[in-house]
Amino acid sequence: MAGPVLLIELPEPVPDAALADLRRMLFHMSGRFEERRPGAYDLTVCARHLGIVEDETPGAHRPFLVTVHGPGIGEEEWFEAEHLESPDFPAYIGFEPTQSVNVAAMSNGQIDHVANALLTAAIMDVVGGVANVEVDDRHVPAVADLEGLIALVPEHSTAFGTPAFLRAWAAHPEFCLVK
Repeated sequence: MAGPVLLIELPEPVPDAALADLRRMLFHMSGRFEERRPGAYDLTVCARHLGIVEDETPGAHRPFLVTVHGPGIGEEEWFEAEHLESPDFPAYIGFEPTQSVNVAAMSNGQIDHVANALLTAAIMDVVGGVANVEVDDRHVPAVADLEGLIALVPEHSTAFGTPAFLRAWAAHPEFCLVK
C-alpha cells in the first residue's frame, strides 16, 4: 500500500549539477535504484543511511518514488494540478514554485513516515527548496513551535519548513504524516 507523500517547492529549476548530486546521493543510499528519466527515480532506501536503526524490515530497505517535476523537466500537468488549490506561496514562502520534488513512500508503516521525512530533508540538503507538509488538524499545535518552521497555514492543513523542520517533526512523539 502506498504511503505518505511530501513535496519540496523549488524557487527555480534544479541545476544540472544539483540533479547529478541528487542522483549520486540516492544511488549510494539505495538497495535498488532505477532512473526512469533525469530527475525521476524508483528506489529502495536503506533505513540506516537515514539514521533509522530500529527498522526490522528484512534488508531494512524502504521503497520510494522521487520525482522532480514541473516546467523544463517533465510531468508539467502534474505540477500544475498539484498547485491549483495551494495557498498563496509568495505570502508564505517568498516565491512562486517553478518546480517541485515529490517524495512518495510506497509503504505506510510508521517507519515509512519517518523515512519519508528524513529522506525529504536529505534531498533538500542537495537541491534546496521548502518542504510542503500536509498537517492533520490535531497536529497543528505540535508543529507550531518546531525548529525550521517557515509558515503554518491551518486553513490549508499545510506547514512549510526547512530540513531542520522535517527532522524535528520526525523526532516528535506525535509525529505522523498525512497519507
